[in-house]
Amino acid sequence: MNIVCLDLEGVLIPEIWIKFAQKTGIEELRLTTRDISDYDVLMKKRISILKENNLRLKDIQEVIATMDPFEGSLEFVRKIKEVAQLVILSDTFVEFADPMMKKLERPTLFCNSLDVNADGFIEAHKIRIKDGKRKAIEAFKQINLNTIAAGDSYNDLTMIQTANAGAFFKPPQSITTENPEIPVLSTYYELENFILNNLK
Repeated sequence: MNIVCLDLEGVLIPEIWIKFAQKTGIEELRLTTRDISDYDVLMKKRISILKENNLRLKDIQEVIATMDPFEGSLEFVRKIKEVAQLVILSDTFVEFADPMMKKLERPTLFCNSLDVNADGFIEAHKIRIKDGKRKAIEAFKQINLNTIAAGDSYNDLTMIQTANAGAFFKPPQSITTENPEIPVLSTYYELENFILNNLK
């Protein structure tokens, strides 16, 4: 049995924080796991910036409501679900992801959550489990699933390396230079073929 594990932002949907940075004009919010590999450090920085600028969860959710998945991503998701189980392994938050999951016809999503106070300010991020993407792949392999993974950032690296077959999808040059052994894919057509070629 085959299971395909994909990152969400940068693979199927635009980066939420980059869109929010464009809306607010706060350049530091453009930083993602492509720039800062330690997700805990990145999120603490983001939450601090939000507090400094009096921005609440609803302000981010209003921007997310205006976003759409990448062109072609829904058709790609439909094709993959015909040949394998599909799970989205993301470091995003359930409070962010739901509108996008609806537009992608609700593939299974494993992600994190936020601690939000009564005034709507984000107090902290709650990581479900450290290095959760890798651990999910390991768990799937333990129950004898053939795992195929793809993502675009540093926080996808251990997932990609642990899967039976893994690839980068539209990654920054820095991560591909550091990991030349990992295939690099740039279109949904290439990603679909990579998945099909690694089914068992």
